[in-house]
Amino acid sequence: MATQDPAQGDTVLRLSGITKRFGALTANDGISFALARGEVVALLGENGAGKTTLMNILFGHYTADEGSVEVFGQPLPPGQPGAALAAGVGMVHQHFTLADNMTVLENILLGTEPLWRPRLGRPAARRRVRALARDFGLAVRPDARVGTLSVGERQRVEILKALYRDARILILDEPTAVLTPQEAEALFLTLRKMVAQGLSVIFISHKLHEVMAIASRVLVLRHGRLVGETATATTTRHALATMMVGAEIAAPAAAKARPGNVLLRLEGVSTAPQGSRPGLRDVDLSLRAGQILGLAGVSGNGQGALADLLSGLETPVSGELRIAGKAPAAWSPREALAARIGRIPEDRHRTGTIADFSLTENAVLESYAHAPASRRGWMDWRAARRDAEAIIAKYDVRCPGPETRIRLLSGGNMQKLILGRVLEAAPRIILANQPVRGLDIGAVTYVQKQLIAARDGGAAVLLISEDLDEILTLSDVIRVISDGRLSLEFARGEKTPAELGQWMAGQGFDHAA
Repeated sequence: MATQDPAQGDTVLRLSGITKRFGALTANDGISFALARGEVVALLGENGAGKTTLMNILFGHYTADEGSVEVFGQPLPPGQPGAALAAGVGMVHQHFTLADNMTVLENILLGTEPLWRPRLGRPAARRRVRALARDFGLAVRPDARVGTLSVGERQRVEILKALYRDARILILDEPTAVLTPQEAEALFLTLRKMVAQGLSVIFISHKLHEVMAIASRVLVLRHGRLVGETATATTTRHALATMMVGAEIAAPAAAKARPGNVLLRLEGVSTAPQGSRPGLRDVDLSLRAGQILGLAGVSGNGQGALADLLSGLETPVSGELRIAGKAPAAWSPREALAARIGRIPEDRHRTGTIADFSLTENAVLESYAHAPASRRGWMDWRAARRDAEAIIAKYDVRCPGPETRIRLLSGGNMQKLILGRVLEAAPRIILANQPVRGLDIGAVTYVQKQLIAARDGGAAVLLISEDLDEILTLSDVIRVISDGRLSLEFARGEKTPAELGQWMAGQGFDHAA
């Protein structure tokens, strides 16, 4: 379809007829659009719609099978990230590409000068980084080790890397997927400063309220094709969601729960701190059959410690953990799996999947010892493949086939495979840690409905989320975690978002004390 074309003199980027195939899968199908100077264009689409593939072609990571790219009126050589950088294109990936053992300054300079070059230019580079950080509101310490930085600070480093290389077109792929609301708002302030100085931005996101707040124009991809384009001033979030999915989306509605027996109980449990992050502090917690317990909190306040404890990766230093009333003799991941605890991990890349394993192999990662396809320690890979195919079909995992390496899938499709792997094992307890992070609205709705269905089937669900809307929508009861402490238990509708926000900031704990 034809797209709005920025004025010829203001056009900084033009993609014409971009097509990319991976075997039988067409990831991009004849996509064309243009970008103007000082414009923020949002790229929307379901997981697997082709957004990241298109941006990887622009940045030179992939080579298009058909079509061309022009930057500032000049053709961009395909498949050459160096050429894209030289032309003024910068890209901040959803999953950061930083070396934890190096400083902020060293990460920014990496690739900009030969390794053998003397360090004589470092003072000037440090001054320039500090000036960029000041001008664009990207507070960061040049000599800090990246491994000590928060997620929000790491993203600032990625943006500074692009600005240091004189990027005039910036691609942001899911930039707020791992940020707190406060960090996301700080990012938007930075983007507005950049745009005011003439930077052009392509903003990939699934969060429609953010798209409406930051972009002037929206392009919508579906199944690899450009299916719609609109100005944010003349549309609504509902209209964008319908355009993305191609149909009306019904929000999940959880009926009143009918909680049953306590399936897991923590009594006075404390765990060791995790580096600079707190462990649990004298926590009491009960997970009941047929109930979703929502855990709200700002990132880094003990959610990771609780998730690791329930997964068997962490053991209490004091207190007691009981499964169905009994304390396990030794607590480990094997024991957690034997207790039928299903784990939807926070980080699907690092702890949820193995990148170079196929979908079939990933589908049996946590059940191979007792899966139907396992016989006395030997895997029946034909049966395992059939199980993977069933998950792919039932959970709408969009991929070429079960032998596809999972690293080739979009994040949303990885998450669907993990969800299917967990739910098809009929868990009694489900640990859902940020289960919809980085997913499109259609996938979010699907995952949430599956969690409600699991609850209605008798599972106990612990939902850990930094999204208050998700907590308020799905949870039968809500607790807040702050600095390793748990709040009282609140029934759905008992607390307003503002009141929960006070507990998240630690104020409620002080008052309760």
